[in-house]
Amino acid sequence: MLFPVRCFTCGKPIGHLWEEYIKRVENCENPAKVLDDLGVKRYCCRRMFLSYTDISKEILYFPKIS
Repeated sequence: MLFPVRCFTCGKPIGHLWEEYIKRVENCENPAKVLDDLGVKRYCCRRMFLSYTDISKEILYFPKIS
């Protein structure tokens, strides 16, 4: 599944912030500070970032049928 374009609760657009968030967290920055810097203040929007897991690799996996 892809990261949501909008917060499920309040409807604020957050999808454009995902790549910047991931890039900075993978560089060992504190996720809370990254979200503050990106302007994500509402706890409903923050939970979208913190609880998202990328399962697209499992969904798109098709085993070879002989």
